[in-house]
Amino acid sequence: MNKQDGLRIGQQQLAEAWQRTLPDTINETDSAIVKPDEANEQALRITIEAAGHQMYSFDFRVEYVDSREVRVELVDVERDGRSVDERTEIIQQLIQDYTRHIHECAQTLHAVTKT
Repeated sequence: MNKQDGLRIGQQQLAEAWQRTLPDTINETDSAIVKPDEANEQALRITIEAAGHQMYSFDFRVEYVDSREVRVELVDVERDGRSVDERTEIIQQLIQDYTRHIHECAQTLHAVTKT
């Protein structure tokens, strides 16, 4: 990230803004927890708990490439506290949906992150 287009908001405030905004962009029955990424001040850790009896939990790492664009990386998928094979069709579809919702949230927060 070049300095001219870097984030002008602290990581904790950014995480709080995401925590307020992300629940509006994901499915109403799902829940999300957003925390600062301790290893990278330009990144956040997002855990999305899928609603329903599947009990899936998706962990994403979201890194700001610049003040407008985020890179979303799946870290892990768990079911009932155990890692699962994320290559199944249903899980791939959920990953795509959540990735899209995360990008939508980033766009919504553009007013907060732009220089």
